[in-house]
Amino acid sequence: MKKLLALLLAIVLALPAISLAEQPVFRSYASNFMEGTDGWYARSAGEAAISAGNSMLTITGRTSTWNSPGRDFPLQHGKKYKISTQVMQNTESSVEFMISVAHSKNGLESYENLGRAKAGKGAWTRIEAEYTPGEYDNYVLYVETVGHGTVDFSIRQFNVEMTEVLFDNSLPSLHQAFADYFDVGVAMNRGQSNDKARMEFAARQFNIMTHENELKPDAVIDIAASKKLAAEDETAVAIRLDSAKPMLNFCQANNIKVHGHVLVWHSQTPEAFFHEGYDTGKPFVSREVMLGRMENYIRLVFEETEAQYPGVIVSWDVVNEAVADNSSNLRESNWTKVVGQDFVNRAFEYADKYAPDGVLLYYNDYSTPYEPKLTGICNLLQSLIADGTVDGYGFQCHYSTTTPYPVQVRLAFERIADMGLRLRVSELDVGINSDNSINRTFQASRYAELFQIFMDFSDHLEAVQVWGLTDDRSWRGDEYPLLFDAKGSHKPAFDAILKLVQPAE
Repeated sequence: MKKLLALLLAIVLALPAISLAEQPVFRSYASNFMEGTDGWYARSAGEAAISAGNSMLTITGRTSTWNSPGRDFPLQHGKKYKISTQVMQNTESSVEFMISVAHSKNGLESYENLGRAKAGKGAWTRIEAEYTPGEYDNYVLYVETVGHGTVDFSIRQFNVEMTEVLFDNSLPSLHQAFADYFDVGVAMNRGQSNDKARMEFAARQFNIMTHENELKPDAVIDIAASKKLAAEDETAVAIRLDSAKPMLNFCQANNIKVHGHVLVWHSQTPEAFFHEGYDTGKPFVSREVMLGRMENYIRLVFEETEAQYPGVIVSWDVVNEAVADNSSNLRESNWTKVVGQDFVNRAFEYADKYAPDGVLLYYNDYSTPYEPKLTGICNLLQSLIADGTVDGYGFQCHYSTTTPYPVQVRLAFERIADMGLRLRVSELDVGINSDNSINRTFQASRYAELFQIFMDFSDHLEAVQVWGLTDDRSWRGDEYPLLFDAKGSHKPAFDAILKLVQPAE
């Protein structure tokens, strides 16, 4: 018996240990209400109730919009999920429904709205959403209404499916391949910052990142808090960096540089920022007040980012897209209406005043190769050079396989480089009409053509940054413009640009 016990113990000890990290990963769920509520419950203060039958789940007795059928799901932090369901109501001509998630960490609950759809009376309507969970202790998915707090409704076919993207971490690193020429970077957004595999792959390929939206004025200016401050001082501004922090934290932890985008822009800037008391129902503020707000805003952004992330942000787009299309003049905007034609100069004056030592200040714009806009851009840059406040120019290169012509791109680079400024390719992608092998070949040729121009100007060029990691996350997703497809696989364009610095033997 002792020998048998010893043998069993030896077998047990030889088995691999199972840790919590090795427990099965939650990958999918499909509703089946034929045999009951399947773990769903009514989210309410006790008034609402749910029932199951006929392959659907019904909630009744709702007294508020948040009353909803909900279920706990063991979602995995950083994994991307597709979520869908069908909803039906028989009360009103149209009701808007929403898939939402409640999540908590250390006992503090918070919420996100994931997908919406309007359902007509008596018609099953599909709602779809994509979600990459942040790092929380638990998650509850639920279906609620937008308004219409007492409407009874039913759901069916509630599905959750992990959509795993497989990145090849054995690929050569772009930033290492071009290390003798310039930094190679990428734009990412907050949702991607929660995707561990995606961020780790991006960190292998790129050594500088840009927030797609999270450092733009509408994400940073806290209008509600600014409104309170304005009661005492109309020039006061309050800011928040919450949306930008996930990527800043990642870059700080992984020694990746960040290019800040953007301080002053006519778009994605709250309308209230330009009005008395931060109230859109009131008149515009005076020029003097607006300049005060601009200065305080720029100062606070530099102070807060440098205090929390010292040395991480190495450069900034101070002003974005100020020159009008098909013109050499500035575009009309709230900035020109309230401050005047010198708002760009004033923005660079304040940025130069408050920027941490060594941080480069850029003016950023698109359609640079085309006249008369190129002349307008150069005139603006000359005024900033005269002020001594600008370090460089950022080329937005949202191109196609045929336009602009290579000679136009090269001449634009030459003209601005001859002004003595640093250059950066701030936003690069190359669109194609459809995703097939022929178009991918044309796209690869175009990327190689552009990178050759960039390499020829490497003495002036700080960085080349593609505007997104994979095609499905691109703002031009229907044009498949990036180096990696929706599955995370590298495209011929990736190989084409690598061949410029790593010729085949």
